[in-house]
Amino acid sequence: MKKALVIALCLIMAVSVVFVGCGNTTNTEETTAPTETTLKFGSGVYVSAPATTDATEDKDGSGKLDVTVAAVTVDAEGKIVACALDTASNTVNFTADGKAVAKEEFKTKYEQGNDYNMVAYGGATKEWFEQADAFETLVAGKTLDEVKALVAEENKGNDEVVAAGCTIMINEFVAAIEKAYNAAAESAVTAADTLKVTAATEQTCTDATEDKDGSNKVATYVYAAAVNAEGKVVACASDCVEVSFTFTTAGASTLDTTKEVVSKKAQGADYGMVAYGGATKEWHEQAAAFDAACVGKTASEIATLVAEDGKGVADLQTAGCTIIVSGFVKAASKI
Repeated sequence: MKKALVIALCLIMAVSVVFVGCGNTTNTEETTAPTETTLKFGSGVYVSAPATTDATEDKDGSGKLDVTVAAVTVDAEGKIVACALDTASNTVNFTADGKAVAKEEFKTKYEQGNDYNMVAYGGATKEWFEQADAFETLVAGKTLDEVKALVAEENKGNDEVVAAGCTIMINEFVAAIEKAYNAAAESAVTAADTLKVTAATEQTCTDATEDKDGSNKVATYVYAAAVNAEGKVVACASDCVEVSFTFTTAGASTLDTTKEVVSKKAQGADYGMVAYGGATKEWHEQAAAFDAACVGKTASEIATLVAEDGKGVADLQTAGCTIIVSGFVKAASKI
């Protein structure tokens, strides 16, 4: 009897140790939430050669420039995780008597949506924005070399691109993606964030006189960003492409179309704000200060960064951005 009692007590103690041990394991176990892998983020701008026509009695002269912007995220293996694309294709006019023609509105190809009319008047099966979407999806998972290999004859895509639903010319897409890929840097962006690219164009018109050519100047501000689920900017990059389409009092174009048009950011120190404008920081450095101010903000919050004179609010100027920011804000507010 005594032996049985001892055995019973031993069993109770053993069970207690097991339960206590389990209890301790549960209480001391730490649960760590999985962290999302961050990606490199980059943006690039490709500018086509400008095209012009002289004015005649029957038709206004014109100046045309295409600005294609790309944003990419890149993983540790060098593969593109996501891509966003758009093109600002801007045409402005001037008359046979040397008057610049103001344009009511500028929209990017993506913003035009169905109004771009590739289906209605071009015989296409998909609109431009749908074909751009198809190409964005296709390049995801590819390296830069694999993306460059997608270009076939006449600057269109190869069979893989066509099968994906993109039959337009893709050479400018690829050129912008290459610039974005090469500019990609470490960031806080993850695969859960959404890439967006936008553009806003400002126009300045000056009529020709006997002493000076007229000008129809367009400044296209581009903005690339990664936005989180709350609509806040995680990373971004701004740039601007500016060209003046000049002409005589007789409506003859005087722009040298053989000269390459380079974005302000790409010009770097050669833009000359420090050397010739008396600024303390170059244009690209001031643009970077604007971008830094955008991080953590929503589109509506970015819209508050501009003052009545077109320059930045006091905090932005203190941060090192003293240039006109109205164009930046117009583009960034579209995200």
